[in-house]
Amino acid sequence: MSNEQVTPETRGVTVEALGTVDLAGEIEGLEGRRLRMRRVTIEPGGVFGPMHDHKGRPGTVYVLQGTITDHRNGVATDYGPGPGWPEDRNTSHWLENRGTVPAVEISVDIVSQE
Repeated sequence: MSNEQVTPETRGVTVEALGTVDLAGEIEGLEGRRLRMRRVTIEPGGVFGPMHDHKGRPGTVYVLQGTITDHRNGVATDYGPGPGWPEDRNTSHWLENRGTVPAVEISVDIVSQE
């Protein structure tokens, strides 16, 4: 599946909120922002899409189990288990699990208050 041709919709993904911290009182200038941690499970054949960016919501990912394929800039890169990838203002990507076991990641990012 080439990300130049197809940016599929999300399927086979479960997201569990693990915790948040309101950053307004923690760091000056971050009013209206929070630090968020989630566990994301992508089933075999699952996709976390479509293509999306991280402008205004930087983060980082750690893969606990399985392998996650990150599609960005025309390149597909496999991660896991272990350190994953950074998500900064230049990140535009989508993810998939090409493996035979569920892929599980911990995602930590800074987001706007909802």
